[in-house]
Amino acid sequence: MDTRFPMEDIAPIAILMDELRSEDVQLRLNAIHSIPTIALALGNDRAREELVPFLQDSVDDEDEVLLALAEELGRNFEEYIGGKQYAHVLLGPLENLAAVEETLVRDKAAESIVKVAAVLSNTQIEEYYIPLLNRLSQGEWFTSRTSAAALYPPVYSKVSPATQEHLRKGFAALGSDDTPMVRRAAARWLGALVKNLPKQYVLSDGLPIYRRLQSDDQDSVRLLTVEDLIVIAEQLSPSEIKEQLLKQIRHSISDKSWRVRYMAATHFNELAAAVGLELVREELMGLYVQLLKDNEAEVRTAGSGQIPGFSKLLDKEVILARIIPCVRDLSHDTSQHVRSALANQISGLAPLLGRDATIENLLPLFLHLLKDEFPEVRLNIISKLETVNNVIGIEYLAESLLPAIIELAEDKSWRVRQAIIEYIPLLATQLGREFFDEQLGNLCMSWLGDTVFSIREAATINLKKLTEVFGVEWAKVAIVPKVMGMGQHPNYLYRMTTVQAITTISPSLTLAIVRSEIIEPLLQLAMDAIPNIRFNVAKSLEVLATTFGQSSEGHALVQQRIIPALEHQKNDTDADVRYFATRALQKALSVNEISVKGH
Repeated sequence: MDTRFPMEDIAPIAILMDELRSEDVQLRLNAIHSIPTIALALGNDRAREELVPFLQDSVDDEDEVLLALAEELGRNFEEYIGGKQYAHVLLGPLENLAAVEETLVRDKAAESIVKVAAVLSNTQIEEYYIPLLNRLSQGEWFTSRTSAAALYPPVYSKVSPATQEHLRKGFAALGSDDTPMVRRAAARWLGALVKNLPKQYVLSDGLPIYRRLQSDDQDSVRLLTVEDLIVIAEQLSPSEIKEQLLKQIRHSISDKSWRVRYMAATHFNELAAAVGLELVREELMGLYVQLLKDNEAEVRTAGSGQIPGFSKLLDKEVILARIIPCVRDLSHDTSQHVRSALANQISGLAPLLGRDATIENLLPLFLHLLKDEFPEVRLNIISKLETVNNVIGIEYLAESLLPAIIELAEDKSWRVRQAIIEYIPLLATQLGREFFDEQLGNLCMSWLGDTVFSIREAATINLKKLTEVFGVEWAKVAIVPKVMGMGQHPNYLYRMTTVQAITTISPSLTLAIVRSEIIEPLLQLAMDAIPNIRFNVAKSLEVLATTFGQSSEGHALVQQRIIPALEHQKNDTDADVRYFATRALQKALSVNEISVKGH
């Protein structure tokens, strides 16, 4: 079937050329994005023989246009030029793009070359891809050599042993290149290449490249070798790691550049998993403590993020003897970022230490961090208390931390107050009704009057969750009277909160409670002087109608109380009230009609 459009008369190539030559960048961009349509119109043969060569010559343009071209050619473009057997034709324009000055364009071109390689046959790779790789690797400008590094790993396993040897030598040359940017690219892609190498070549070829890059005079190169180190370690046995890599591991963790040490700290758990338990206990334990005591806050921050994961590899006694002293020091660190990272991770030690050791060693640190001057530190501790609760039990947690939690409930940072609110239903579940009413009941109601809307909103959701925890009878006594009482408050924010609380919690209540406790005060608020309150009442009545209107008793409530109130609001002086009342009335009438048919 011929997919061509009758476009010979309008000369699509000429049109495309005109658009690409336009001074308007947007017009040139549009032209690039339309090349699949142009290719479809031309048909496979002309697209391959005319369009692709034209695109190959179109690399003298704005970076934005070139980036779009590199991207388009990697989007299964082989389908427009005759299929996979012709996919190698796309390598021409992409090779040119892989050598331009702009990094984003080169990276996108390399990414598209890799996508094209995925559909090439082994023969096409040997015949077309490898020569391209050679040209880029030996290019006069560093830009092409930089792009070449990304192109070795995807095809290594698809070529003959002789070509594989050639590729290993070619990559080694990039790792020794005079230009730091090329060596940086080699460091970035070495790990991906090593994953494709049999162990004998990891030792004979991969390891020398890594060692050379790991001792590079540029820290921007050395920091990228940390991930290479992990990949190489994963390919070797513990004894080979000890013999071949231990010196490099020590060098990376003691590197003179904090950026390299930061990378080592960030990936420390991956490194520990790769080298095995014996080396962790013999060597990495001391090196990890060194990172936690580093003189740069960024390194200590990264190291703090690894604490629970690394500690899982250690015995409890080692954690208590080596890790806990560092944790104590970090909890008093001068950097808030270090303390924040620690607060986010410290609870992960509780399951490893067990109840008694957690109470003795971690609880004092929790209390200290809960009183930290920076909100994020306090927030991170609060958000992870559940882990600690599972280890030491709610009674002890409540006894030791409840005073601090109550203090935080009035914290000047609203995000901290919000985090506490979100933790309350969990506390309530585990504390029990009696303890909750005594210790936290009034606190939960006080949040309804908070000056920050997000807190008031969170407080109403909290009441709904507490109703689900303790039941509707509890809500009828403990929540509903207090909420409805706020509806008489002279401050309109309190009255607004009443309406919003009803809207949120009413689906969790019974119809009997709505009829006896809620509907009358709510209808009074429908005539409030503040329009915002009146239209929120309309929203609330809509929720009540849709929640309860389908039962026979609920039908009566909708018919006798809700619909008349909304009919009245429909004629309100305020446009917003009229809008929401009309919408709610339509819903109420619809529910009412369904209810009548059902009965």
